[in-house]
Parts: sequence; C-alpha cells; structure tokens
Amino acid sequence: MSFDATGTLFVCPRRGEIYAEVLSRHGLRLAATEIESSFRTAWSEFDCRLARGEDRYSSHPGGARGFWRELLERSCALLGKEAPGPFAAAELFARFERADAWELRPGVRAVLAELRRRGLRVAVTSNWDRRLPRVLSNLGLGADIDAVVCSEDVGSAKPAETIFLAACRELDLEPASVLHVGDARVEDREGAEAAGLQALWLNPAEGDIETLEELLEYLPD
Repeated sequence: MSFDATGTLFVCPRRGEIYAEVLSRHGLRLAATEIESSFRTAWSEFDCRLARGEDRYSSHPGGARGFWRELLERSCALLGKEAPGPFAAAELFARFERADAWELRPGVRAVLAELRRRGLRVAVTSNWDRRLPRVLSNLGLGADIDAVVCSEDVGSAKPAETIFLAACRELDLEPASVLHVGDARVEDREGAEAAGLQALWLNPAEGDIETLEELLEYLPD
C-alpha cells in the first residue's frame, strides 16, 4: 500500500490562521483569509515554473527552507507587504512540523490499523520536504508506516514515475502489487498507473472512492 500525505492522510485547515499568528509576532498583521488566499496564488505561480516531475525543494537554490522562505515573501508581496526577516520564515518552517498544524482525515487511524492487521506493508509517497517523517511521527502514525518516500529525498516529484518506483523499492514489492491512494487525479492516480501501480483517486465528488475506509473493499481480507 502507498498513500499520498497532504489531502489524503491529513489536511491543513488552519494554515492562514497559523501564518497570520506567526507573522503578527514579527510585526506584520494580516487577516488569516488574505494570507491564505495569497499563499494559494503564490503556490500556483511557483508550480508553473516547474517541469513535469521536478521537485520544488531539491531544485531550489536554497533547498526546502529557501523554497518556503521565497514562498512567504511572494505571498506577502501579493498583498503589497514586505515579508518579515528570516526568523519569521524559520518559525513557520518549524511550526508546520508540529502535530497541531494538521488534522487527520477521518478514518486514517482505523484504516492503517486494519492494514497492519492484514499484514500489508505501507508507504507514504508524497511531494514533500524532509520534515514529512517527523510530521507523521508527531501525528502518531509512525508505527503503522513502513516507509516514507518524499520528493526532496528522491529528487523527483509526482506524477513522475521515479518517486513511485522508489516507494516500491522501499516496500520490496513489484509495482503491480502496490495500490496507491491519493487525492490528486494527475499526481496520484495517473502518475501511479503510469509507473505500473494500481491506484485509487480519493475525491468525494468524482473520485474512485469517497472515503479512506472504502479502499479496504479493494483489498483481500
């Protein structure tokens, strides 16, 4: 089994609030809604400059910290503000490693426990920086996950085949025997299938499954 991370195992419902809280301590007062909106715009802008399969963290001259610092600067610039100094970016970087920055998707603990009961090996395969193993551990999921494969380590991001094949190697399984579940149609379902894995798109409106619990119906008892 393989899972995407953000949007699949956990979500970040308070991102704008956390950004606003941290930035206020560094002298910049913004509403949570406006920083959330500018963050999304900046993220989309940065995505447009990446080639297919290019990892945003390892390809950045400043690594993951440099990427997040530049994203913060751009998010503030879109609001006509100058970002605070590097200490604000460093605090945000540490803040999003903590469990209270995230919220588990419904059913995550029960599904992982059931997969463990069935003797299945589990990987998390995600376009993330190297904080991901610590985030999963802080959320209390580490004991039920056998491998964490993040794009920064691999140097390649979904939907490219490289990261999916790296996860299969970590699980010591052939791609055809691995089922990947994620909330993005292109990055998760299409990318995994192109790499030879089975895949399910988690999306309540138009996906293959509406909830994580439904994936158990696709697995042998």
